[in-house]
Amino acid sequence: MTTDLNCVETEMIKLCGIERQEVDQTIADLREHQKETEVSVSEQPGEVHLKVTAKAESEKEARKLLKPLVRELKVRFGASIYTTDKDKNLETAVVELLRNQDLTVTTIESCTGGALSARIVDVPGASEVFKQGFVTYSNKAKKRFAMVKKSTLKEYGAVSEKCAREMAKGGTFTTGSDIGISVTGFAGPDGGSETAPVGTVFIGCNFKGKTVVREHHFQGDRSSIREQAVVYALVLLRECILENFKQKERK
Repeated sequence: MTTDLNCVETEMIKLCGIERQEVDQTIADLREHQKETEVSVSEQPGEVHLKVTAKAESEKEARKLLKPLVRELKVRFGASIYTTDKDKNLETAVVELLRNQDLTVTTIESCTGGALSARIVDVPGASEVFKQGFVTYSNKAKKRFAMVKKSTLKEYGAVSEKCAREMAKGGTFTTGSDIGISVTGFAGPDGGSETAPVGTVFIGCNFKGKTVVREHHFQGDRSSIREQAVVYALVLLRECILENFKQKERK
């Protein structure tokens, strides 16, 4: 006799700062021999989304199947989960974190040309946490507004770990914000070098006297590289906020 599984329950789990391959490996055992439950995976720049589905004869039974699976995924992915709300995006989650911890942020952008600040201010209520945004596209602007040293630009170049570090620190100091997030890189199609080809992007985050810089090598056209840079800047910003929260809990 065939059982009709007409009732379907779903839940979305959105991850950031984790690669699709790692996600697939982590949930491989949960996806084997699927019948009543399913975990489907989709991705976009810097994010992986898990759609968890359970089918049963009734809504109650479907929810009963769904609950332990969702709980297990939360255990496995932990802080990589930025929301389980299907309508919430990454920038909204970041703004909410900033607001909840009473923090302010300044953006200091080069290759992204203001796209990072635009993503943040698209979120209603961002005015409570967004202090200021600098588009320091030229070296002159980097020196004037982000306090990047002339010697840094001459010796290391504008697309370098040291420049991203000084941009983040300088922007934070200039505006008096809690956090400074910087982006500098080669979005193409021109520019780059053998050691730092097109797609090389440095993202820096300065928070409470500590500066973290991440080096990325993105693929794609100019628009795609800039989009990925924005997402990974939000990812780093979120990580820094969460780290601050952990430190406060330890005290």
